Amino acid sequence: VQLQASGGGLAQAGGSLRLSCAPSGRTFSSSVMAWFRQAPGKEREFVAAIRWRERTTFYADSVKGRFTISRDYAESSVLLQMNLLQSEDTAVYYCAARDSGRNRMINSQIRVQGGYEKWGQGTLVTVSS
Repeated sequence: VQLQASGGGLAQAGGSLRLSCAPSGRTFSSSVMAWFRQAPGKEREFVAAIRWRERTTFYADSVKGRFTISRDYAESSVLLQMNLLQSEDTAVYYCAARDSGRNRMINSQIRVQGGYEKWGQGTLVTVSS
């Protein structure tokens, strides 16, 4: 099973982009899906996550109010709507998923990369100021 991320590209500051991430290959059931990002010269950081069944969402403070994570249940995909983009949002965005067969993640674990075993290849988002 692989995660396929798409939707990255170039946007102007104040603009919008929407990222999508869907599993390919055999059927994969996840309990949590998330987005992380890595800017040039920086470490990968948490952006947003959603509990698949409850649809509970989590956001980094830096994107709260601007980004919205949601799920497409029929497609088993997760979407990240990014509005009011800023130059600081420029990064490679990675989607991640946690297998539903694993123990439930507590809230404090959701922002930690190590809790996810499936990762997408990354999609580049560039915001010009």
